Amino acid sequence: MSYSIRDANEGDLEGILGIFNHAVINSTALWIERLSDLEERRAWLKQRNAVGFPVLVAVANGEVLGYASYGTWRANEGFCHTVEHSVYVRDDQQGKGIGKALMQELIERAKTENLHVMVAAIESSNSTSIELHKRFGFITTGQMPQVGRKFGRWLDLTFMQLMLNTTVTPTPASGEQP
Repeated sequence: MSYSIRDANEGDLEGILGIFNHAVINSTALWIERLSDLEERRAWLKQRNAVGFPVLVAVANGEVLGYASYGTWRANEGFCHTVEHSVYVRDDQQGKGIGKALMQELIERAKTENLHVMVAAIESSNSTSIELHKRFGFITTGQMPQVGRKFGRWLDLTFMQLMLNTTVTPTPASGEQP
């Protein structure tokens, strides 16, 4: 099946919601237990768009097969050149290269925006995701045992990062002395 990757719009929200809620119910990719609704996904998309963060979808025949985004790593201005990303693929479409294609486009967008570092926070037993990130050049920067829980068990978190633009010079915040 051929698909295209483009910026998400309001019409994609039901597909995004279905993928999101499937991950909540069936995986440790999201460490939450409460399902989302269309209004929450709408607010999320609106917020991402308002600050210029991409929300991408892989689409075929009008159906959302996967989505990806990045957003603020930490709220303080000192972290403004670092983002954390997410990539989710519909369960019946996994293993077909969609996650890889979404990740590639997300990395390209981040480079275009002159971001410096992209961070991944991955449940440590998710070897498929860890291996995908390694193929893109992400390196493991830390592991935190038992920092979360889901499905009645403790979960470990692996942090990985990718240096995007090594030539980016950090700009001082307003009022900050260089």
